[in-house]
Amino acid sequence: MPLHRADLSSFASTLAARLPGTWTSEYRQHAAYRDQFPLQEELWDNGLASWAFSEFVLRHHAQLDGPAGQRLCVIDRPQHRHQFLVAPLRPDGLKPHHFDGVIEPNGIKVSGDPLRAAAAVTRRLLPHYRWALIDVHRNALVQPKPPLLHVPPEASQVITLVWHEDGVLGTPYASVPEEAREHLYAHGFQYHPHRAAFLLPTAYGEAERALRIQAVAHQLAKQGIGVNLRHATPAVNQVPPAPPTTAPATTPGKPRTSARR
Repeated sequence: MPLHRADLSSFASTLAARLPGTWTSEYRQHAAYRDQFPLQEELWDNGLASWAFSEFVLRHHAQLDGPAGQRLCVIDRPQHRHQFLVAPLRPDGLKPHHFDGVIEPNGIKVSGDPLRAAAAVTRRLLPHYRWALIDVHRNALVQPKPPLLHVPPEASQVITLVWHEDGVLGTPYASVPEEAREHLYAHGFQYHPHRAAFLLPTAYGEAERALRIQAVAHQLAKQGIGVNLRHATPAVNQVPPAPPTTAPATTPGKPRTSARR
């Protein structure tokens, strides 16, 4: 005798009637796999319900709407014919940053008995859901707009560190403000008189030099001094200059003479 799956539509209607407050149930069938995607985006769950949506084709679902904007999704539990998954849905009208720091209430598995299922949802799901709703609505009041990063004012002084083709990294000594020189020294830069520049030795290696550059930039930023990093290599599409014309060879010891007409 074939085993039949419990009826989702009647289960959801009976469950809604037994939850605290006034709840309504709306049953929806999926004509295609893509029909479950919009609901998947609304799930407030990172457990069984989220797994079911991502791993299985769901033929239908039911949505329960309750007091204070509470919304629940009811779906079949895959591979369990007489169980269902009940999961909360995110509230409408809120922005992604309002959910930052809020613990997801997550859904639960319930049996096909609506009475037992209603008791489990009331005891184990709804309290977490309500607290999460309170938290996100509080976030929306405190910070209605996302925390954007503002562009700081331009630095009055800037040091440009240049990577040269021979692997040397440095900056001309004359371009370094006096108050910045001690920071360069402290992070391994050395003054080379023959190049009139502060150079960071290649012996540190790429990873170590990257850490030193980051550290010195952080220290200089505290003093309002900016740091630029650039390469001295010419642009790829730059046309190289034509090579000089080679003079004709001459016999050793004899100067070249111009031809007489």
